[in-house]
Amino acid sequence: MSNGVRVVWDESFTAYNFGEGHPMAPARLDLTARLCDAFGLFALEDVEVVNPQIATDEELATVHDPAYIAAVRHASEDPATADQRRGLGTEDDPAFEGIHDASARIAGGTLQMCKDVWHGEVRHAVNFCGGMHHAMKDRAAGFCIYNDAAIGIQWMLDNGAERVVYVDVDVHHGDGVESLFWDDPRVLTISIHENGRVLFPGTGWPGEVGGDQAVGSAVNVALPPGTGDSQWLRAIHATVVPIVRAFRPQVIVSQHGADTHAQDPLAHLVVSVDAQRHAMETIHQLAHDLCDGKWVALGGGGYELVDVVPRSWTHLTAIAAHHPIKLAEAVPEGWRQHVRDALGRDTPPTMGDLDPSRGPIWFQPWDMGFNPESEVDRAVMATREASFAHHGLDIWFD
Repeated sequence: MSNGVRVVWDESFTAYNFGEGHPMAPARLDLTARLCDAFGLFALEDVEVVNPQIATDEELATVHDPAYIAAVRHASEDPATADQRRGLGTEDDPAFEGIHDASARIAGGTLQMCKDVWHGEVRHAVNFCGGMHHAMKDRAAGFCIYNDAAIGIQWMLDNGAERVVYVDVDVHHGDGVESLFWDDPRVLTISIHENGRVLFPGTGWPGEVGGDQAVGSAVNVALPPGTGDSQWLRAIHATVVPIVRAFRPQVIVSQHGADTHAQDPLAHLVVSVDAQRHAMETIHQLAHDLCDGKWVALGGGGYELVDVVPRSWTHLTAIAAHHPIKLAEAVPEGWRQHVRDALGRDTPPTMGDLDPSRGPIWFQPWDMGFNPESEVDRAVMATREASFAHHGLDIWFD
């Protein structure tokens, strides 16, 4: 197996554009690619930047209803006639000319990365344009048209995979991927997110543990608003890490929505880029420990387009390339000047948010004790009580 990494990128991905004022602005992708390039990541010997083919209707239909694909094609040609019953032409998912090709291009990118990792052509692959985790079998939802993660996972299942882990650390519940594999015990979906009382899509509670044919295959951690770095990382290490280790995956697919950040305008967690980077490193290490490095990393949500998303996903790309960027590293001045010229904004001076003199983020491991007065600990315990027994784990000590 090659130790290299493939990264999906081409300017054509910015065609996924719901229009002026929509939170899913294509500038976040362009700025991420420019920052990766400014750090020299795309020029590394072991990094190959690829522009895969647009997914075919047959490939999309492995997880989506053909009638839905036809509806997207129709909306792509005539946006004014988009079928709102299928989530198209709505405030969240406005129709636009070319929406089919723009969405299928993202799906094609993740599909190719899953193929390449599963075949052993590379150990890691990154599609920061992907992570459209809300798209359902028969409808669009939450800024997502085609569910690229599910399409890639389904291909691996159809080609011999028996244990795939999908880890979703986006601030929103990864409901689309979960629903598409609800009754498939070969796929473990884990979503750690802000709870549905206050945030779209209103699902992802601890008791949602999979269908009758796959009980325990869905794991949900529903965190309260205001959860910060140390609590967020404690929750990940107390739930995601032990369950992934118990499942023993052959490959990990992860979604790294940057909207957990304190500056994100659509959610209410208060996580830093520093903590997001820690979560990326944790998942990267799990891939090496458990499945010979087989890891497909995706983007997702994230709506602070300048200060957060580019730095977060540049860290993701750098970690996958085994050239991690220090949090205290200065953001290249050329990139900062481009942002000033293009957007009239200043940018953070370094790749982290926190004062490096204060050291790394500290969080209390679960085995040091459960605090019933902590709303976050109660959320974590609810997940452990609902899910751990299905994986042979102890709610107190594992």
